[in-house]
Amino acid sequence: MTNYYYVVAIALAVVIGIESGQVVAAADSGDSQSPVNIVYVLADDLGYGDLSCLNEHSKIHTPNLDRLAREGMIFTDAHSGSAVCTPTRYGVLTGRYSWRSRLKQGVLGGYSSHLIDPDRLTVAGYLKQHGYHTACIGKWHLGWDWARKEGKKEVDFTRPVKNGPDANGFDYYYAHCGSLDMAPYVYVENGRVTAQPDRVTESEDKYGWWRKGPTGTDFDHTDVLPNFTRRAVTYIREQAARRRPFFLYLPLPAPHTPILPTEEFQGKSGLNPYGDFVMMVDHCMGMIQRAVDESDVRDNTLIVFTADNGCSPEADFEELAQKHHHPSYKYRGYKADIYEGGHRVPFIVRWPAKVKAGSTCDYTICLTDLLATCADLLGDDLPDNAGEDSVSILPYLDGSATRSLREATVHHSIRGHFAIRQGRWKLALCPGSGGWSAPKPGEAPEGAPPVQLYDLSQDVAETENVQDRHPEIVERLTALLQQYVDRGRSTPGKPQKNEGDTPIWRTSRP
Repeated sequence: MTNYYYVVAIALAVVIGIESGQVVAAADSGDSQSPVNIVYVLADDLGYGDLSCLNEHSKIHTPNLDRLAREGMIFTDAHSGSAVCTPTRYGVLTGRYSWRSRLKQGVLGGYSSHLIDPDRLTVAGYLKQHGYHTACIGKWHLGWDWARKEGKKEVDFTRPVKNGPDANGFDYYYAHCGSLDMAPYVYVENGRVTAQPDRVTESEDKYGWWRKGPTGTDFDHTDVLPNFTRRAVTYIREQAARRRPFFLYLPLPAPHTPILPTEEFQGKSGLNPYGDFVMMVDHCMGMIQRAVDESDVRDNTLIVFTADNGCSPEADFEELAQKHHHPSYKYRGYKADIYEGGHRVPFIVRWPAKVKAGSTCDYTICLTDLLATCADLLGDDLPDNAGEDSVSILPYLDGSATRSLREATVHHSIRGHFAIRQGRWKLALCPGSGGWSAPKPGEAPEGAPPVQLYDLSQDVAETENVQDRHPEIVERLTALLQQYVDRGRSTPGKPQKNEGDTPIWRTSRP
């Protein structure tokens, strides 16, 4: 891959000099030869089947995402790095599976300390090195270090927050600590709480539930999604006007609980509040698209829309099914599961300068692939200790790929159970879902095989476990997964170290 984009960025930076000790590219953002702007939108707990452009039977109308798909490329076999929030976000920004870090299962809480080592190269840090302005607006959920009152565990909200997005390569951030149902409920902007908590809030409503916790004077749960969207729109317009490349990471807090569609969207789906909230997410995406289009950077801005994992049971699957809507589409399981419904996610890319409108890609990709893709865009190579599980998808975007670029992809459930996918075959090293759907961990029928092997080319719904018919495939994929763990990477390069022990079996090996 040519390094043309990189050379142009650096040459232009030299022309205008050095600003604040960093290289600043002064490329004309409307020029198709300048470094591409990147807007990466990560929805929260959104099912593959919730989008009408991906599911012909969807009962939720998503016109803005449908338009994004018509103007860009749909990936039908995209996977989050995990079936739950925090580990997927770690993978998006680092290009590394989260189970290589200290987080071997589950998610972080609102008061958790930082997960990403400040010395680790992230997508934001990498792009910043190459002249981009970088921003995170939205749900962080990767931990940061709250200041504590002297001699106490209580948070001191008047003091700076350390090791947040700014320590991971972001020039600017405005974020909430975790999921919208996780306290404390305050916004943090560039290391400072924007408004001190003046009350404790909680809700026990079926769809609007959140944990009890301190709440800032400027924090209104119902307005969080609109607030993040407004700020993202402003950021896009401002950066486009400055004519320098930018990277916006926009992790939305929706449609995760609390499910809080504003009055404009209440009842709009004809399903339930979850359906209404999905329509509100679609509306927000329309605002993002318009901001790009109206800022004269449409052709050379890469917009990615995806989700961190599958739909949560909080959507009320039974209620939705009664109205013939299935958030997981034809796939088994949902959020937290090792099954496809847990980690096969929507993934739509629009980049008019390079991506053919109305195109589709059926090759397997993973959300860890962003970092390698950015390096490929700039004609650069990543160091061995970065992006260990990241594979560039640029050849898919420009249509040059003629084969699958990933050797295999590793899946991970909330309880830390592994699966590995290679081509048509998927091997899960557990007898059940590894998550929240039946059979849950410890609840598999007596005598159930300890592993599951599915031929997804024939059985995408994972209904028939064929592990007994293909022991050689079970053995081969198990060995490949162990190799990925032992080498500290799943891509070519110098072996790296994981943090702590990482056994591929959560129970006794058969």
